[in-house]
Amino acid sequence: MPASTTATTTAPVVLTAKALLLDMDGTIVNSDAVVERCWRDWAVSHGLDPQEALKVVHGRQGYATMAVLLPDRPMELNHAENAVMLARETADVDGVVPVPGAPEFMAALADLPHALVTSADAALATARMTAANLPMPEVRVTAESVRASKPDPEGFLMGASALGVTPADCLVFEDSAAGIAAGRAAGMRVIGIGPRAAAHTPTAHAEDLRSLRVTATADGSIEVTVGTAA
Repeated sequence: MPASTTATTTAPVVLTAKALLLDMDGTIVNSDAVVERCWRDWAVSHGLDPQEALKVVHGRQGYATMAVLLPDRPMELNHAENAVMLARETADVDGVVPVPGAPEFMAALADLPHALVTSADAALATARMTAANLPMPEVRVTAESVRASKPDPEGFLMGASALGVTPADCLVFEDSAAGIAAGRAAGMRVIGIGPRAAAHTPTAHAEDLRSLRVTATADGSIEVTVGTAA
């Protein structure tokens, strides 16, 4: 007699907030192709293993990534090379596409309090959001806005302040270890998006944005239903 099997399902996770803070790369925009092209070249030019370099590039500003990979190098060189890297990345949008579900997700947020909090500068953020055909949030915190890169919480705290919401009432959407750490350090709950996020124990996790549902409640809050828990 064959053994019986029971399907296991994971109950949706429902989180309530007053505002949503969105990372860009890897969260709403898939720019991995560009990031890997540029950072592989940079790593090879500095005698580094490209695969090891790619483990730390996501979520950080370029100069901060360089500081991790070349810890003994003067920071002014990192900032100078980061300016070159930003220009190259801004000019290269080949393969930049929305994360699955991003157009619908952004449409659901149109009339709700939300902000973009990205390690990209304004020019790069504009180039990638345009290439992915996604609307640019009115409130945004870019590289020029902050003194410290993620995993420092400054960017998320600045986003919450701009929206007039306490950190505890914000939900962060992130894909990277540095971004998830920044959200937590800001005292916020974090919804991890995509495969990179799963290993860093966010509050809840979704493979992409298609498994999220965003609705406004009668009291003015935002309810986010995540199809799968972390």
